[in-house]
Amino acid sequence: MFSLAGQKALIVGIANDQSIAYGCARAMRQMGADIAVTYLNEKAERFVRPIAEELEAEIFMPLDVSRPGELEALYAEIGSKWGRLDTLLHSIAFCPKEDLHGRVVDCSSEGFGLAMDISVHSFLRMIRLAEPLMHEGGTCMTVSFYGSEKVVEHYNVMGPVKAALESVVRYAAAEMGPKGISVHALSPGPLKTRAASGIAEFDDLLNAAAARAPTHMLATIDDVGAYAAFLASREAFNVTGGVHPIDGGYSIVG
Repeated sequence: MFSLAGQKALIVGIANDQSIAYGCARAMRQMGADIAVTYLNEKAERFVRPIAEELEAEIFMPLDVSRPGELEALYAEIGSKWGRLDTLLHSIAFCPKEDLHGRVVDCSSEGFGLAMDISVHSFLRMIRLAEPLMHEGGTCMTVSFYGSEKVVEHYNVMGPVKAALESVVRYAAAEMGPKGISVHALSPGPLKTRAASGIAEFDDLLNAAAARAPTHMLATIDDVGAYAAFLASREAFNVTGGVHPIDGGYSIVG
């Protein structure tokens, strides 16, 4: 029904084959997009490289958004090799463990600032660098969670951080819209990913979510990938600024 043939997509946040970013990259590749993949550091490279090879990634580069110059180097390579960018997927988040596992009111200034910088401001930086490469419009996506709007036990300070990320999506969508660039937040329910495993008692959260969802099923990375691929298509050009639940109805149940 739609195709991404010839499109150029940057995927940031693949850690392994359980990652939401991997599900999105795989779906986009299956729909014909050319893929650029990043990895966090040398330790992560050995896990991500086989995935990049499976995806036939044309660009494979390190990216730690906290290290000056790495993001700019990545976009310079995209500009040099591709000359344009059609889709950006930002699927990274971080909070120091001691702040993540404590009360929100006890979160340190340093931990809160770091969580906001890596989880939220990095998306703004990526959009800003993508803008001149999206000559004919494009799509920018990030990943959020229901804990942004409701209190989810053990999600703690990442709730306010994701709330800020969703607000950024709305403002960026308003600013980028005249250039034909859409901005979205994908909001799957709880998923068993490496990043999520850092949340205390996460297995209990998964079980409770499956019981609560109308479908009684958790979302999969394939579910998220299919939705992301559609949003990246030209058929979705007039959709922007939304937070898209992909959660079996988990978020509609009180």
